[in-house]
Amino acid sequence: MIEKVSWLEIKVTDIKKAIAFYRDILGLKIRKEWSYYVIFDLPGTITFAIMLGGKKGRKEGAPNIYFAVANLDEEYEKLKEKGLIFVEPPKKQYWGGYAALFADPDENLFYLVQKED
Repeated sequence: MIEKVSWLEIKVTDIKKAIAFYRDILGLKIRKEWSYYVIFDLPGTITFAIMLGGKKGRKEGAPNIYFAVANLDEEYEKLKEKGLIFVEPPKKQYWGGYAALFADPDENLFYLVQKED
């Protein structure tokens, strides 16, 4: 029986630009790095990685990826100060959560979501 999702990987076109985005803007720590693949430490039960070989642009039908934070409004302001451009600011979602939408340099979309207590 499946117990959990253990690995999440996205493809990128420029590995150096992607590393700078995920490390310097989002603050993820690199666990292992090769010329075409990087694994980041991500708290919790899942591994996050980027892999060279993607296509730039929004990916039709791609799964939604949510990064949870304790205080969405605070993190939103910090990330904006670092230069992150949000597609949608924090707002109440139709499903009841509170989230903001952003894109990485390859236009992979991510949600930053307020952790539920």
